[in-house]
Amino acid sequence: MGYFPFFIDIKGKKGLIIGGGRIAEHKLRKILAYEPDITVVATKISDSIKSIEGVKFIEREFVNSDLEGCSFCIAATDDKKFNAYVAGVCRKYHIFINVVDDKDNCQFLFPSVYKAGNLSIGISTQGASPYIAADIKNRIASELPPDIEQILDYLCSIRENIKAKVEDSSKRAAIFKASARRCMVLGRKLDDDELDEIIASVKENEADETKKGRVVIAGAGCGAYDLITVRALNAVKAAEVIVYDDLIDERLLEYALESCEKIYVGKRNERHSTPQQDINELLLAKANEGKYVVRLKGGDPYVFGRGAEEIQYLKAAGIETEEIPGISSAIAVPAMAGIPVTHRDVSRSFSIITGHTSGDVKDGEKTLHADIRNSAAMDGTCVYLMGLTHLKEIADTLMKEGKSENTPAAVISGGFDGTYKAVRGTLKDIVEKTAKEGIQSPAVIVTGDTVNMNI
Repeated sequence: MGYFPFFIDIKGKKGLIIGGGRIAEHKLRKILAYEPDITVVATKISDSIKSIEGVKFIEREFVNSDLEGCSFCIAATDDKKFNAYVAGVCRKYHIFINVVDDKDNCQFLFPSVYKAGNLSIGISTQGASPYIAADIKNRIASELPPDIEQILDYLCSIRENIKAKVEDSSKRAAIFKASARRCMVLGRKLDDDELDEIIASVKENEADETKKGRVVIAGAGCGAYDLITVRALNAVKAAEVIVYDDLIDERLLEYALESCEKIYVGKRNERHSTPQQDINELLLAKANEGKYVVRLKGGDPYVFGRGAEEIQYLKAAGIETEEIPGISSAIAVPAMAGIPVTHRDVSRSFSIITGHTSGDVKDGEKTLHADIRNSAAMDGTCVYLMGLTHLKEIADTLMKEGKSENTPAAVISGGFDGTYKAVRGTLKDIVEKTAKEGIQSPAVIVTGDTVNMNI
């Protein structure tokens, strides 16, 4: 079955609950806040249910005619065969039916519900785990301002006033959005001066038809969505356009506005879906449309992320920019495997080096960057990013340039969901061990004495 979460108006609609015990009461109390016209029928109805005001009670056995005029029915007895019979009758007469503990006979499910005035949040796992549904509901509720009910009443109350003051529908939409955003940030409704300031600001911005947008280059962190910074997540929530890469957790996109335009420009291992120059031009084009653009990159934008190139390009075109740092895989991935990049008396420094080839050709093959050769002389920890496909060349080059073949080395891949793989060895055997374990990109290569730590 495919349960879509429609919100249906049941105020004043006739509904029947069959059953008079604890489960029937739980269902009854959950829907009463939405003011349906409810009748409870059962051979025995608990005193607790009878104490509920605004509900009709029929203390006898159910008969089919009890369903007459009903929009929905809830079968909540402890007799599964009887509940299934009721479900069949309801389907025959096109009455929506919910059967307790029998999803196959349900046409609608009861979500875990949070209600505060005009706000209704329903979470369902389609019966897989009511506990998880309730836990998610509670987490969402804990993130809401305490005065969310008053905020929504306020936002509803200003709509007619703004419609009367502002003729342009796009300007009105911008005012409503900005007002809602300010209320959520402040955790309260606005005073008159604050609302007037928003209206004036929107009118001023719309008056300048040549006004340019703004681009934020934001690091999404390393792999898991919950490693993003609060500032970057707030940028995602406010974005009108998100241009995102391959190495981000796409759950982050769920935080964006429904109206937000999401553009994928991912690339990996030189298999580019979008050339860098095209990305630069795309960011500029969206900014020139007056949009608030978030360029979302895995890791940190300035650690081999080409974020600086994008900002230089945009600044040269007169676009306002901001960079929001992210957690880099150069630090986070080794740490995930228990390898600190620095440790007193073991490594007092670390270097981050690209594992890509330089583009220069020697004897018909592309050569490694000079920085990789130079890193053979470095003390401390060396971290090589984007270098798995060149692991053999990197290891051979380091040994050729004087690094001991017994230098500890590790290759780590995977994410922060417990699926990561880490291979430890030395420069002499790390290539063989990595191939044997089937390590795949993206992966981080680490050399140095901290590799022998496993904390």
